[in-house]
Amino acid sequence: MSERLQPGDTAPDFTLPNADGTEVSLSSYKGRKVIVYFYPAALTPGCTKQACDFTDNLELLAGAGYDVVGVSPDKPEKLAKFREKEDLRVTLVGDPSKEVLTAYGAFGEKKLYGKTVTGVIRSTVVVDEDGKVERALYNVKATGHVAKIIKDLGI
Repeated sequence: MSERLQPGDTAPDFTLPNADGTEVSLSSYKGRKVIVYFYPAALTPGCTKQACDFTDNLELLAGAGYDVVGVSPDKPEKLAKFREKEDLRVTLVGDPSKEVLTAYGAFGEKKLYGKTVTGVIRSTVVVDEDGKVERALYNVKATGHVAKIIKDLGI
């Protein structure tokens, strides 16, 4: 099982392709706060709800100085289809190798319908302006999670 990040840890830098195939790096957000959320698969009900919640609250989050990046094991083509179908405005990046998911502790054993399986652990990591982990939340629910983050961050 991969190590979970703790507040104060340096967030692992990454460079991954977005829905257009353009590379996006965490380091390019230096000086801004970033909410990096990890989800199992584009175009699935829970992940769609979560991505739409982030999109619906994007202006509020941006106004408070937060950018949002969603990470899944999907390829850019699927992310583009997801973005277009759901009119998403959050940055979506793909990690088919699952290296970044693993580095963030968002890939490993989890319970699914009572069975232990290996897969993406729905997680959210809030990274501060200096690239340090401000909060690391694991096994989060797809629904209501964005509202909880907004409340916890005092936005």
